[in-house]
Amino acid sequence: MVFFRHLVSDDGSVKHTGDNLVGGAGQGGDDEAILVDLERIPVHIDQIVFTVNSFTGQTFQEVQNAFCRLVDETNGQELARYTLDGGGRYTAQIMAKVHRAGSGWQMTALGNPANGRTFQDLMPAILPHL
Repeated sequence: MVFFRHLVSDDGSVKHTGDNLVGGAGQGGDDEAILVDLERIPVHIDQIVFTVNSFTGQTFQEVQNAFCRLVDETNGQELARYTLDGGGRYTAQIMAKVHRAGSGWQMTALGNPANGRTFQDLMPAILPHL
């Protein structure tokens, strides 16, 4: 589990760059990032779920120009992007998951709205995707 109060997974394979409370990294820039070294993920981990949530309880009706994207850091190529427009009276999104597929990894976009301030709050919404 990696989030704003626990920025690095215990094995070091997943790192959160820190919580940006004000936004505004610039045109197209990333306010926050989660870096995942898939080759370092322990073999007993077969899925990783990515969520976006407001710890303060702010809904997506109050958030402007939000997006999530998946980038291959080896070459800078954007592999997927999900724009969080259209508002909504929810405080979280179950964005995507990566899971082991054969000898590699595969990503599944989810984009399911949810409510919760913490990862633990979101578990009932996450479990159907595991």
